[in-house]
Amino acid sequence: MPKLKRNETEERATDFVESLDRGLRLLQMFGTTAGPMTLSDLARAAELPRATARRILFTLQRGGFVATDGKLFSLTPHVLTLAASYLRSNQLVAVLQPVLDRVATAAQEISSLAVLDGDDVVFIARGSPMRVFSGGLEIGYRLPAFCTSVGRAMLGQFDDAALAARLKKMKREALTPRTATDPKLLLAQIAADRARGFSLVDREAEPHFRSISVPVRRYDDTIVAAINMGAHVDRVPTQELIDRFLPLLREGAVSVRSQLL
Repeated sequence: MPKLKRNETEERATDFVESLDRGLRLLQMFGTTAGPMTLSDLARAAELPRATARRILFTLQRGGFVATDGKLFSLTPHVLTLAASYLRSNQLVAVLQPVLDRVATAAQEISSLAVLDGDDVVFIARGSPMRVFSGGLEIGYRLPAFCTSVGRAMLGQFDDAALAARLKKMKREALTPRTATDPKLLLAQIAADRARGFSLVDREAEPHFRSISVPVRRYDDTIVAAINMGAHVDRVPTQELIDRFLPLLREGAVSVRSQLL
C-alpha cells in the first residue's frame, strides 16, 4: 500500500518540538528585568506552568546556561556561545566588518550594521574609531524599525501596499517627542527614502541623536541589512551627515554587493 503524503499542516504539527520552544521562550524572559529572577517570576513572564518552568530551568542549569542559588536563577556567560555562533556563521558580519572599521576610521565616528527581525532592527556589528572607544548601540541591541534610519532603509524593500499593511499592524509607540507614528506619514517617508537611497532620522529613536543609513543589497539587489552612522545633535549637524557620512556609507554598501549571496 503506498504511503500517504502528509499535508503541510500535519508536517508543521509533528515537526514542532514544544519543549524546545518553551525553553527558548524561558531564556528570553531573563532580559525582561535586571538581575536574577525567581522561578515564579520566570514562569509568569513566559506564561508557563510553574512545574514546567522548573524542569526547563534545571535542564538549562545542567547544560551550563543557567545558575541558581536554590531560590534565584540567572544566566551564565555560557549563553553567549549562542550569540557567538550566530556572529561567526553570519556572512554579513564577516563581509561587512572591514567596511564598518574603514568607514568609522574615515569619519571618526561609530558605524553599525543592523538587520530586520520582525518589527525590530537588531544591531549585529559595529566599527569604532581607533582614537578612543566610545559608547553607542551595542551588538544585540534592538529598536523599533519604524523610527530608526536603519529600519526605514530596510523597510524600503517592500512595495507600498505591503509596507502600508505592515505599518498598520506594527506597534508604533513614540520613543521621543519627535517620533512619527502615523502610518500614512511613515509610508510617505519610507517611500521617499527608498527613492533617494538613504534614510535620515533626527531624534525620533533617541532624544539627542540623529543618524543616517543606507541599505545593503546582495548580488541580486535584495536588501539584506543596513549600515549607519550617527552622532549627538550638538556635535554633528544634519547636513554633515549627508555631506560627509553618506558618501562613505554608500561606497561601503556598494563595495560588498557582489560578495553577498
